[in-house]
Amino acid sequence: MEWYVYQRGSSPIRRVSRKRYFRLKRLLWAVLLVVIFAGLLWFAIVLSRINSAHTTAPMVKADAGVILGMSMWGDEPSPGLKERLDYGLQLYQAGAFTHFVVSGGLDQADYKYTEAEGMKIYLTAHGVPENVIYLENQSTSTYENLLFSKNVMQQEGLSSAVVITHDFHGRRAQEIARELGYLNPELGLTSSEVMSMFKYKTREILAYTKWKMQQLSL
Repeated sequence: MEWYVYQRGSSPIRRVSRKRYFRLKRLLWAVLLVVIFAGLLWFAIVLSRINSAHTTAPMVKADAGVILGMSMWGDEPSPGLKERLDYGLQLYQAGAFTHFVVSGGLDQADYKYTEAEGMKIYLTAHGVPENVIYLENQSTSTYENLLFSKNVMQQEGLSSAVVITHDFHGRRAQEIARELGYLNPELGLTSSEVMSMFKYKTREILAYTKWKMQQLSL
């Protein structure tokens, strides 16, 4: 049996055998299955990397605790950001570092405070002196959080840092900090009681993949 395929602008009609058609179809299915398998394998590898991040132990006293930003809810830090702040407070009170760098820009044009300003207000309300809190108000991503925070640290004569964030976010944050030249960046990681881990770990897998692609160009 033969199938006939009409090609625009050509004559005579080209004949394509049924055998060749199904061979091509099997090849396309094989390619699709390889792509799906590779995607699932990468998903599993990244999830394993994300889950491998832990708070540095033992922790060496650092100059600064860099708290990575998260969304504001109006004039107040979101519940997730409060978890990072509360953990940062625990580390500060335990003597893990002497200064804060709070990092994050403006979430929405009509918000009164940037993420960094909201964090400073929260920390001072919990007893932290204003003169030990430095603000980084411009960042809109984890990479910018750490890049701009490093600039603040250099301006203020701070050389070592504990990067404070959630556990699902720690692996990427530490990799970025090392790429940017942080001096042995430590991690202070907290788990979350208020966020869906299915949602945030899925987003983090995509964000980590984007970071690895970005890293290739650095």
